[in-house]
Amino acid sequence: MPIKGISSMATRQVLAELAEAYERRCDRAVEIESVGGVDAAKRVQAGEPFDVVFLASDAVDKLAAAGRIAPYSKVDLMVSPVAVAVRTGAPHPDIASEEAVRSAVLAAPSVGYSTGPSGVALLRLFDRWGVTAQLQGRLVQAPPGVPVGTLVARGDVALGFQQLSELLHLQGIDVVGTLPQPVQIVTTFSAGVCAGSPDGDAARAMLDFMASPEAADAKRRHGMEPA
Repeated sequence: MPIKGISSMATRQVLAELAEAYERRCDRAVEIESVGGVDAAKRVQAGEPFDVVFLASDAVDKLAAAGRIAPYSKVDLMVSPVAVAVRTGAPHPDIASEEAVRSAVLAAPSVGYSTGPSGVALLRLFDRWGVTAQLQGRLVQAPPGVPVGTLVARGDVALGFQQLSELLHLQGIDVVGTLPQPVQIVTTFSAGVCAGSPDGDAARAMLDFMASPEAADAKRRHGMEPA
């Protein structure tokens, strides 16, 4: 039987590479389904049978508190910064400082953000800047499981914010860069063995590999750093 996992979209590409590497290493099949993070958490919470779940750290904590993650099985795997994207060929805004990012946001005819943790943090940043009211009618939330970069590539939004890992390999967009300090938004992605998994030992062994130094290069190729 394969090790079955579920993840958010933000980690789908790096997990596909790591799962393939683990399969070669241990001759054990791995199947990881990637969906919107909110949907993934709901499915695990509802008791759908998986061996392992990969989500933002706080979402894994909530599942653990609800008894859906095996005690002490949480592992932090990687961190991903938020980046800014525009449609290919569009002018690149200045994002070198907090004030420059604020000006770029206010000048944009539309701003895209995600349903995930980066989107929540971005809205908090807009509140802190006191610009939320000014942006009404210009904020576009990508549907669950749809990368913000897809909206940017289609021309639905002019300026998109999401984890670099979600933007890095999309066609039709230019990644301007990551957000500067002190407004950088970094998400930690973690994993946990699902409570009741019939193959918990195998899932733990796979997570040990994914958290090891051997996995670091793959994480960096996908716009992430080891946790």
